[in-house]
Formats: sequence, structure tokens, C-alpha cells
Amino acid sequence: MSGLREHLERVEAAVAAACRAAGRSRAGVELMAVSKMHPAAAIAAAAEMGMTLFGENRVQEFAAKAPEIAGLRGRARNSIRMHLIGHLQGNKAARAAELFDGVDSLDSLRLAERLNDAAGKLGKRLPVLVEVKLSAEETKTGLDPAAAETAQLLDRLAELEHLEMRGLMTIAPFGVEDEVTRGCFRSLRQLRERWAAAHPRLAFDVLSMGMSGDFALAIAEGATRIRIGTALFGSRAGRQQKAGSETDAETA
Repeated sequence: MSGLREHLERVEAAVAAACRAAGRSRAGVELMAVSKMHPAAAIAAAAEMGMTLFGENRVQEFAAKAPEIAGLRGRARNSIRMHLIGHLQGNKAARAAELFDGVDSLDSLRLAERLNDAAGKLGKRLPVLVEVKLSAEETKTGLDPAAAETAQLLDRLAELEHLEMRGLMTIAPFGVEDEVTRGCFRSLRQLRERWAAAHPRLAFDVLSMGMSGDFALAIAEGATRIRIGTALFGSRAGRQQKAGSETDAETA
């Protein structure tokens, strides 16, 4: 894929620089390649360059790609993992549990119960991240950290034996000052610390935050997973995009 290797090298250099500036090990930050609205060939090309974690936004879109990359999943070496990072409607939970290796956008107790039921029928344990809304933007999805449902979900997750809680995900507001963005990421880290203490049966190892335009700020605030799309693959074909924006769910 033209330019992908150079893009990956630039991203890796920038991630390494951000880790050095934050006094962190590069090994502590996982790079997710966001392949939404790019063809299966782009995933295959990135996999050949050593990338193993990919993010997709829509169940239906990935369902069309999945057969083309089936051989890259479950390999003995460098097997790729495909995670859903976009908003998931409850009526698509069963299909999502079947298609994906993880759901990083869990945003309701009802969805958790549906995913748990679906994963149980498939005989699998599905890794999940709880998506937290820390922006006032209406287009953003996720749970309000102060809402009663959030507390109910965290209380219930340990009992959903077919889900494997891994951590939290958030999306920073678009077009704001760096300090506002950092504040969003800092809030997620602080929530992780508070919720991990209150829910010792749950794992909160993953902090998925930061995209192509703000991952250095996320790394400075403790991100363990960053979601990079445009900086790797270029602009998505077939749609106009605001400069610096990654949305649909603005997740890369």
C-alpha cells in the first residue's frame, strides 16, 4: 500500500518521542490501527508490516471485510485482532460478538448483558472497554461517569462471565485547546484509579485515548492504547473530512 510504510515509520517516531517526553517506556503504549472506511487490503498491508491490533467502527462494514482477512486471524505468529470502537446498537450485539475480538465501546448495562449472552452462546470470553463520555459534544457517545447506570454497570460486570473487562475508552472534544484535551484524558485516568480501587474484581489495565491529532497529549496523561487512523492510512475514501477530525465517532 503506497506510503503506508513511511506513515507507520513517522507515527512510530512520534509515539517514541512522546513517550520519551513523558518519561514512559514505548512498550507501555499499544498502537491500534483504525482501518474503518479502508479496504481489507489496507489491513493486510499493515499486518505485513507487523501491526496486530485494528479498530473498526461499524459491524456491517467489517462484516464485508472479514472474509478477506480471515487468514490473518488465528495465525500462530502475528495473528491480528479486530476490535469494534464505534457505537454499537443493541440489536447488533450478537453479530458483533461473533465478528470481533473485542468491543471497546461498551456504553450501557443492557448492551453488556446482550454481549454477554451472545458471547456465551459462541463459547467465548469477549474483552470489553467501557466508553466514558467526558465531552459535552452531542455527537460523542459513552457513559456519563456520574450516572447511576455507570455505577450499575461496574457493579454488574464482574458477574457477566462471558465478558472480560479490560479498561476504559474516551474521545476528547474536537477543536479545543490542548489543556482542555489533556484535562479530558487526565479525567479518564483519575476515573480509572478511583474505579479500580472500588471494583477490585475488574481489570482497568487499558486506557484507550488519543487519536492522530492528539495522541502525544494522551500519552502524557497515561494512555496505554492510542487509536491511529488518518496518520497511518490517510483520509478515508468516499467522504469529506474536517481537518484533524476522525469521525463518524471521531475515534482515530
